[in-house]
Amino acid sequence: MSESHADDGAWIRRFHPSPDAGVRLVCFPHAGGSASFFHALSRDLAPGVDVLAVQYPGRQDRRGEPNVTDMTELADRAAEALLPVLAASGDPHGRTPFALFGHSMGSTLAYEVARRLQASGHRPAALIVSGRRAPQRVVDDGLHELSDDDIVADIMALDGTDTPVFGDPEVLGLVLPSIRADYRAAETYRYTPGPPLDCPIHAMTGFADPRVPVGELRHWAACTEGRFTLEVFSGGHFYLTEHHADVARTLAERLLPAPVAV
Repeated sequence: MSESHADDGAWIRRFHPSPDAGVRLVCFPHAGGSASFFHALSRDLAPGVDVLAVQYPGRQDRRGEPNVTDMTELADRAAEALLPVLAASGDPHGRTPFALFGHSMGSTLAYEVARRLQASGHRPAALIVSGRRAPQRVVDDGLHELSDDDIVADIMALDGTDTPVFGDPEVLGLVLPSIRADYRAAETYRYTPGPPLDCPIHAMTGFADPRVPVGELRHWAACTEGRFTLEVFSGGHFYLTEHHADVARTLAERLLPAPVAV
């Protein structure tokens, strides 16, 4: 399912490989999420965009690995796994351009990975963030310290996971450690000032997101010397599931050149 580049067999999933695409999009899931969350997006953006979905340790086929509870470690390891993939030239004139896309916790992780890649000479073409406060505005709501029942109630309130999962004690026991670990990584994250990104940042969010007010997304503009845009959809924290087609279309517009008029 994924190509082999060093450690990318563990970290990177390619559901619909598009080696001739003009751009790559690296997707980072939300807290408790997995690479498969982006399967439909990969399908709909292929073959114009080669979608790479990041698989965090501790879930699905990586369930036997320890969860990572520190954002810095997660960003270091993800960036290290991505470097050989992004350094591989997909076109004869140089590296294939790439962008990073994260939802919720994945936005913070995508930002930190973008910083590391830019510092190593691999400049992203864009950073696309969704449903998340800017890194300098992240707050600790203490969700990672809640009881299992309260964490389940919180996720169900966000409508981010199918309800039947929480009615199956065996499945619940498998997914809760990853959710709690991700909550801890997201909430204990502390922004470290540094050079801004020099690529555009495109933000997206749901108007009725109970966790992140729309105005918070505007603070992402301070994280780049490039252009900033904000797209607001109807819906809550997982608006991108409800508006999948519109989100895919928006991503394509941000990533692909406009057709030449004839």
